[in-house]
Amino acid sequence: MDKDGENYKVGDIIKGQVTGIEKYGIFVNIDPWYDGLIHISEVSSTFVKNIHDYVSIGETIYCQVLDVDEENLHLKLSIKDINYKSTPPTEGIIETRKGFLPLKENLNKWIEEKLAIYKK
Repeated sequence: MDKDGENYKVGDIIKGQVTGIEKYGIFVNIDPWYDGLIHISEVSSTFVKNIHDYVSIGETIYCQVLDVDEENLHLKLSIKDINYKSTPPTEGIIETRKGFLPLKENLNKWIEEKLAIYKK
């Protein structure tokens, strides 16, 4: 929990500032209390030769929370599946890693609901 009372949860998209870059990952400052690490495996779905090709020290980016360590105020983060250099998702839209899964799960139901309207 940060000092303002906000809980960071797995899956949240949060803003942070890049404070360090090493061969194994990116260090990110989230707020005055929390910091995080984006492991090199969470930078891109493809091979990452040079992390400097993705971010720069001092840059503000968006990250997805993978794990929260409340005791040490540390977050494991990812930029792999989000547009980390853009604005955060529009209010009310939640970015997930599910991709097209919700469409697959609901398509038949949605089609049946619409057909029922036209059959009346």
